[in-house]
Amino acid sequence: MRALYTKGIIVELSEVVPWGRTLSEYRKIFSLTSDDLGKKILGCGDGPASFNVELNTNGGNVTSIDPIYQFSPDQIRSRIEEVYPQIMDQVSKNHTDYVWNDIESVEELGKVRMEAMNIFLRDYENNQKTGRYIKASLPTLSFDDGEFELALCSHYLFLYSEHVNLNEHIQSMKELCRVAKEVRVYPLLSISNNEESSHLHPVKVELERDGVNVSLVPVKYEFQKGATRMLVAKNV
Repeated sequence: MRALYTKGIIVELSEVVPWGRTLSEYRKIFSLTSDDLGKKILGCGDGPASFNVELNTNGGNVTSIDPIYQFSPDQIRSRIEEVYPQIMDQVSKNHTDYVWNDIESVEELGKVRMEAMNIFLRDYENNQKTGRYIKASLPTLSFDDGEFELALCSHYLFLYSEHVNLNEHIQSMKELCRVAKEVRVYPLLSISNNEESSHLHPVKVELERDGVNVSLVPVKYEFQKGATRMLVAKNV
């Protein structure tokens, strides 16, 4: 869960639903190898994930983009404290929609997410020095063509298909393919019904028409029931 990209701008902090994931989860979600982790990476829609700081601390090179980065650490922290109980209550009520393997309980989920967000907040406070968190949103990015070796889009495209229309999906994917040699997107199911996004096939067709190699690749990760594949788009 995260802020939605409404015309590239978040108008109010109240629109943000912060929910952070770890480096360990990113590795499973995107089937990241040691070679992948050594690449110049763009994290799209990372929100308050600890992925950026964890990997950069271990010699990686990650730049994260998200509209949430227009807010201060204190503002984000306050919003986390406000919505955390609501999210946990929602997950508890809908616990059968999830697979409790990697994370074994609602309580463990809350602990993992909060730890990730606290790690992010400590790093984010130093953002003016690091410059690794950039306020930006799809479908228009300010990066150069091919600036990144790998772009990762976690829990935004396809997941929020009811809020982000097909044209925005197409333009966003084309933009990610412009700035990165390879793009990986997860999950491919809509959050509204846990079924494959209706945008997936037309996006695949559009990218292939542009000469991009697109494949749907199984991943060894499943939390949202049925979310067992990622989209991989490579410029050839």
